[in-house]
Amino acid sequence: MDRFTTLDGLVAPLDRANVDTDAIIPKQFLKSIKRSGFGPNLFDEWRYMDHGEPGMDNSARSLNPNFVLNAQRYQGAQILLCRDNFGCGSSREHAPWAIADYGFRVLIGTSFADIFFNNSFKNGLLPIKLPAAQIDALFDQVQATPGYKLRIDLEAQTITRPDGTVIAFEVDPFRKYCLQNGFDDIGLTLRHAEKIREFEAQRRAQQPWLFI
Repeated sequence: MDRFTTLDGLVAPLDRANVDTDAIIPKQFLKSIKRSGFGPNLFDEWRYMDHGEPGMDNSARSLNPNFVLNAQRYQGAQILLCRDNFGCGSSREHAPWAIADYGFRVLIGTSFADIFFNNSFKNGLLPIKLPAAQIDALFDQVQATPGYKLRIDLEAQTITRPDGTVIAFEVDPFRKYCLQNGFDDIGLTLRHAEKIREFEAQRRAQQPWLFI
């Protein structure tokens, strides 16, 4: 996965609490184990006026003019501002896949469902938890200011607002290390590729009958 260091990103505000994974990527789209191709159906039932199915031409579907991600001012957003308990519901890993495939790299909210929170880090997303008062202030500023951007510095663990105000955030050191180096679970294992090859060669020599 891509490394995460710093990001200067446009912010889109999703002012809804308890957004579950079926809302993030509806069940009918869970027909692939590839990590790509889910972005067009992110928040499908909210983004479109009709019911989506796999293989549909989304470009021909009617957009919901009242859904925030369809507003012109939020096109190209890389930071999603959330409310409480984002990512609740089923444990489907397709949810962070869809969010990342759409183009988001950072989620900022008061709380996230545990499994979704863990899956986000493993798929290159940075979920940041902030107190409710700070989240409320960010929602007010984003909605009042077209083109509102935040600078996220993972090394410094800071969020910088357009007025220069700096907000600190916490992140687990191991998860931070993985994001900074672009390591998912497979990447972590491949750091030891030479030792794995040595072990396999030794085992083949000692127990050749296992490889007949």
